[in-house]
Formats: sequence, structure tokens, C-alpha cells
Amino acid sequence: MATAISQIPLRIKGQTTCIHHRGRQLDLYCEKCQELVCLKCLSSTHKSHPVSELSEITPQKETDIKNFIDRTEKNDLVQIEKYIASTDTLLKDNTSTFEKLSQKLKMQTDQLKQQLDMLTEQTLSLYRKMEEDNTNLIKKYKQDLEMYEKQLKQQIQECKAALQRGSHLQIYDTYCEIHSPTQSLPVKPVLGTANFTPNENPQDHLKEAFGKVITSGQGQILTDQDRSVKTSHDLGQTSSQQQQSGAKVKKAVKTYKLLPMTKVVEEWESPCGIYSICSTTDGQVWTQYSDTLTLLDRKGKVIQEVRHSAGVNDISLSLTTHTLWVCDKQNNIMELVSGRLTHRFRTKEFPKCICVTASNHVIVGMAKHISKFTTDGKMVCTTMAKGTGKPLVCSPHRISECPVTHTLAVVDFSSESDGGDGNQHVVVMDTDFKELFVYRGDIPSTYKPTPQTESEPFYPWGVVYDSVGNLIIGDYNNYRVLLISGGGEFLRVIHTDTDCTWAVGVDREDVLWAVFGCINVKLLQYSSV
Repeated sequence: MATAISQIPLRIKGQTTCIHHRGRQLDLYCEKCQELVCLKCLSSTHKSHPVSELSEITPQKETDIKNFIDRTEKNDLVQIEKYIASTDTLLKDNTSTFEKLSQKLKMQTDQLKQQLDMLTEQTLSLYRKMEEDNTNLIKKYKQDLEMYEKQLKQQIQECKAALQRGSHLQIYDTYCEIHSPTQSLPVKPVLGTANFTPNENPQDHLKEAFGKVITSGQGQILTDQDRSVKTSHDLGQTSSQQQQSGAKVKKAVKTYKLLPMTKVVEEWESPCGIYSICSTTDGQVWTQYSDTLTLLDRKGKVIQEVRHSAGVNDISLSLTTHTLWVCDKQNNIMELVSGRLTHRFRTKEFPKCICVTASNHVIVGMAKHISKFTTDGKMVCTTMAKGTGKPLVCSPHRISECPVTHTLAVVDFSSESDGGDGNQHVVVMDTDFKELFVYRGDIPSTYKPTPQTESEPFYPWGVVYDSVGNLIIGDYNNYRVLLISGGGEFLRVIHTDTDCTWAVGVDREDVLWAVFGCINVKLLQYSSV
């Protein structure tokens, strides 16, 4: 019966006698088993094993011990002392880092509180103004009613007097007066109305406004590649032992896999070319290519088609009237009413792009500027530079309005012929056409989920805001769609395709309609964080 491993006797450090043969001195070394033995062991456990006198092997062991002492004192202890000294710096840096982070976080919170207070005060001020206007209308309506009542009573008295003692002529005149259209009941005024629906689940929007918190590295085990120091024990290992040890360490490091953040809901080939796109309120989209406007459903079926005698440059859907507006190659700004394009006004310069805002203004992009018009063509403001100054927008190609802040994002091709530098970008401005920031396609070096991040120069072709105020940009040359925060921070690549990005649009359910290669349409459900 084999002896259990736990029952095999072991020699205690410093013991000079054999553990198998009591009283026998350990003065021999078994080279095969690499352990000390006595003379009697040679006829039993270590029979026929090569052995040496203990005194013969100790000189080599003394040399190994001296090498260990020398190597440890000169290398390992020096390196460890440096690590110990560096911990003071690490402690200071750690404290400083989190103090700065905490301060930055508090500043962001205070700014959000101030903006919320400002938004509250602006809304309350609007309510007060509407209440005052309604009060004046109601008071005026009351005065008109009282005056009308007084006139009616006076008229009744005159009618009674005419019947009692009036001549035939007086009765006739009285009859004519009561049937005269000069007097009528005052019209009840249309009062301004307001409504406030609290957001019952503001958490996602608050997280978006608050910012992004990223942590990494905590609790991970360093591999030999991360740690430069090697102990004397490591140096004594064979290369195969070190590889096995490194493999064990790497297995101990946690790995994380990101869940898919973009889902293709629908994918089809369009029956018509698509140069620009804008969604309707009922889940359909208007598209434009050359002189043709086409209304498509979510499956790509043609619902309506309108042809224009002149080529169309761009389209935009009004959020107030839900009608489609176009700008054409003959400087016309037109509105699609009952299936027919109706002329609204003309621009002096060639209109390259158009955007109808929530305030029912028409913003038109032209060479070296964009301008805001009323729906009948009266100019409200413009970005046109005075004198020889560089234009804020040189070569506008697409315009989109944010549904949250009403800021404007403009794709600017920045052609040198228009005073630009040839570097395409997206400029974002407020409602008064003051620049807020410019996005030039920058992607952080820390963001490398796909090989496509190292690619062609940024070439924005389409731009649109989603419902939470994020910017979606179609990058033509790089075959991809980017997600940018409303403040200009790069969030991520939503989708990368195999063909150029021609147009982007977002419907009321925040489904992204992306057009690649002019006719390939993908409906993408994406995460906004």
C-alpha cells in the first residue's frame, strides 16, 4: 500500500541525522534525488544512485549563496528602495488627482444648478409675461362686452320709444338700425396657453448633462511587461518557467467586453437616389435627389413623388406646419403645399442649403454666409462678414437645428474660393449666429475600438441633431457616422460602412436613417452615451 503524501517524513532545517535511519549522520548527497542521505540509505532508498560527499558540493552552494547576496544587494534591494520612495510621490499624485477631479465635478454641478435656475427663471418670466398679456386681453374683452351691453340696452330703449310714440318713418329707421351690421358681439380673445410636463425619468438626461465618468486600472494585476523589476527568484527560473508564470498572471487580469451599442433595425436599397433626407412626424422620410422629391416609408416603399422644373439643392421640414421646404437652383425658396411646390421668396445669391427652425424662420446657406429669413423672405440676421474679415461660414452644405437648445450646426466645406482653408468642418452657433465651437473630426487617441479610427481626412457631408441634443455627423470619406455631444465632445463612432456616407436623418423615435453610396439605406438604433 502506498504511503500518503502527507505521511512522508520531511527533514527539518538544521537536522543532521537521517529521517529514515535514526542516529545516522547526513554526510552524503544523492545527485539523482537532490537530497541529503546517510551511508545506510545507499543500500535501501537510494540504492545504485550516484552520490557525492557533502563536503564536495558545499563549495558550489557557497558560490551560489554569495551570488544571490551580491545580486540581491545590488539589484533587487536598490530597485525596491526606489519603489518604496516612489510611493510618496504616488500618494501625493493620487490625492492631487482626486482633489482636482472632485473640484471639477463640483464646478460642473454648480454650473448645472445655475443653468437650471436660469432656465427656471426664464420660464417663470415667460409665464408672468403670458399671464400679463392674457390679463390685458381679458380686461379688454370685458370692457368691450360691457360697452356692447350698454349699446344693446340703449337700442332697446330706442325701440320701445319708437313703438310707443314714433311715426312710421321713425319705426322704419329703427328697424334699419337693429339690422345694421355695424354692431356685433365682441370676439372672445385667443389666450396664450402654456403647459409643463415634468420629466418623470430625467436620469439619462442628467447623466448626459453631467458628463462622463471613466475609471480604469483599479485592482488589476501587473504582468512582467508592466513591471520592470524581476526578483532573484525570477532570474533563477528557466525561460519556460517564466512563460508559465506570466501566463498565470495574465489570466488573473480582468477583461471586459463592450455590448453592442448600435443595432441595424432595417436595411434596404432605395428605389431612388438620396442626396438629402428629413423625417416626417409619422415615421416616414422625404428625400431629395436632383429635381425629384420622394416620400418613403420605413421599408423603402414610395408613398409620394414630386418633380420640380428646376434642380433642388436641399430640403427641410417645418416643425410648426409639418410641410416640406426646398431651395432650388434658380434661387427660389418654396413650400410643398397639397402636393405642389408654392413659391415663397427668392434669394439674391445661390442657396446651397436650407433649414426651417422651430420659430418658423427659414435659414438659408449661401457662399460666405448663412442668413435667417421670415417665411415671406424678410431678412432677420446674417453671418456675412464685414469688410475683409474671414466669414464664420464659408461654404455651407447642410444645416440642422437642435430641438433642445435651438443652436445651429452647419457643415462647412470651407472652399478656398469662398475664403476658406479647404479643411471641412462643422461649426455650431447660437440663435444669434455667434460661434460656440467648431468640430474638425478629432477622435481621442484613447478611442480605438476599430481599425477605422486611423483613416482619411474628416469630410462631413450630413449633420442632424437627435432628441437629446447630440450631434450626428456623416463622415463621407471615412464611410462612418459619428456621435458628438451638444458641447462638442466626441462620444463614439455609431456605425462604419463599406461606402461613402451621403445623408443622415433622425426620426421622432430617435432611429437614425443613414444613406451610404447614394441608395443604400440603414435604420440604426443607437445608444446616445
